[in-house]
Amino acid sequence: MKPTSKNIPLKNTSVSGGFWHKRQELNRNVTIHAVYDRFKETGRFDAFKLEWKEGDDEKLKPHIFWDSDVAKWIEGAAYIISKNPDPALEKIIDETVDLIEKGRWDDGYFNIYYTLMEPDNRFTDRWNHELYCAGHLIEAAVAYFNATGKDKFLKLMCDYADMIEKAFVTDKWPKFTSPGHEEIELALVKLYHATGEKRYLDLSRHFIDVRGVNDDLDYMQSHKPVREQEEAVGHCVRAVYLYSAMADLAAETGDKSLFDAADKLFDSLAKKKMYVTGGLGQTCVGEAFLSEYDLPETSAYCETCAAIGYIMFANRMSAINPNRKYDDAAELALYNGFLCGVSLDGKSFFYDNSIEVDLIGVHSPKDGRHNPFAPITQRVEVFDCSCCPPNVTRLIADIGEYSCSANDSTIWLHQFIAGEFEQDGKKITVETLYPENGKIKITAEGNFTLALRLPAWCKNYILSGGKNTKLQSDGFIYVDVADGEVLEYGLDMPVRFVQANPKVRQCCGRLCVQRGPLVYCAEGVDNPTPLRGLFVDPTAGGKLNKNEELNFWEIELDGFVQPESDELYYDYDSALVPQKIKLIPYYAYANRGETDMLIWLSRK
Repeated sequence: MKPTSKNIPLKNTSVSGGFWHKRQELNRNVTIHAVYDRFKETGRFDAFKLEWKEGDDEKLKPHIFWDSDVAKWIEGAAYIISKNPDPALEKIIDETVDLIEKGRWDDGYFNIYYTLMEPDNRFTDRWNHELYCAGHLIEAAVAYFNATGKDKFLKLMCDYADMIEKAFVTDKWPKFTSPGHEEIELALVKLYHATGEKRYLDLSRHFIDVRGVNDDLDYMQSHKPVREQEEAVGHCVRAVYLYSAMADLAAETGDKSLFDAADKLFDSLAKKKMYVTGGLGQTCVGEAFLSEYDLPETSAYCETCAAIGYIMFANRMSAINPNRKYDDAAELALYNGFLCGVSLDGKSFFYDNSIEVDLIGVHSPKDGRHNPFAPITQRVEVFDCSCCPPNVTRLIADIGEYSCSANDSTIWLHQFIAGEFEQDGKKITVETLYPENGKIKITAEGNFTLALRLPAWCKNYILSGGKNTKLQSDGFIYVDVADGEVLEYGLDMPVRFVQANPKVRQCCGRLCVQRGPLVYCAEGVDNPTPLRGLFVDPTAGGKLNKNEELNFWEIELDGFVQPESDELYYDYDSALVPQKIKLIPYYAYANRGETDMLIWLSRK
């Protein structure tokens, strides 16, 4: 199949004003530096010097994934540099690249852990992230080359990719055939784009095609050949990285069987295994998926990296075959499951993101015992496994690339991000405060067709300007625009009450409050606890109040609370006490100290 469109690349985008511009500025001025400082303190950057030895500080002992932590930081910094030149960031990257050049093997191989700890065991343990680290280094090199034109890092990674091709395809000496943690597959497609070397595309396809042929590990999605997989299983980040690579290859090769398999897997996620926040991963045991419709709350996993991979996957699928089902899922994850992963001040992070916080269940007030299955209740600045913080920096810096796709005649507006987006003589300028409100102003340069996503949650909209307007079955409104034309697109964004399929037993009889793409939650700091004692009336509606200090809209509901009692069990009484219930955007929770949090509220 031929892809319908391709994403407008970062170099042709400019995010300006509105919600995401503010977050990009925070990312550029605070987050990228905060992550660097923590990585410097914990030895991640100095590990590239390859100087650690037995007897040195054990806390600074290189880990199997430290290459990837720094590589993602470099990629995020490169995206920032591409829009805002920064000599200080370039200096850090150039020094790191010099260390890679100095420390690489004669055959092009580079890996901190294996060079220092197990030099005789390269590519012998599928679980040890070698190809995962290589993939992130490749993505970083491509991003830095695109941002600066400097090709030293890129050439080093081409040598590394050549070594991997020789090892896995020509000589076949490694002890495994496909990566234990997927990532290099999509990185090789980017390397192909940067160099034009089809061998890298072929190597990506090789790793996709051999997966699941000679092994049976559903944890690594290698239980079946990828074209035969229909249900998302195993480690959730591995899964969405694999599915993203499948989409990339389908777009490059026209492989319909690969796209169709990816589409089935997307439906498995979106229809049967996704939290209402767009979060993925139902258990911390293996950071994995559970059975269909099994979506526990207090022990939900929902890793920030999984939300990022889900956004990547959905965005790729909609560029190939535009459909709002992909973009609605990406939007849900973007504003909720992903954005919750970073604090409002940009300095601290969640690795996994709670769906419910019940402090009684997390801590025993007597002895402070911790429930090992409960996510942390406060963001921290760095983790032992710190994949999420640099992943946050790279997605926010690259967010413009997730807004639009285009072909010769049409621009699709997938995500409502304020800025300028241009491709082949066609350009749109988007002005919006979305998701604060649903008002979107679009100015066209050139004569073409503009396709505007109509989110499934929006029941009423207005559109002025353009000609031959038609809402298609793919969920996009297609309109012909002329050079200089201004369109006014308005999405109705009332407070909505959402219920879960009754197969999701944990949510039966309860409601989630949403407005536009935002999921709302109650926090104990604003409401009487336990929060499970709150009841909402879906017929009552809600009132919006602006929280100026934290810069977001709160929702106030006329709700109810169960009468207090000291009894453990007592006779049912239908009388409930009126109670104002305050809700905040889910992404903003846990920014005001440790407190209970609840998304799914009891229905009156």
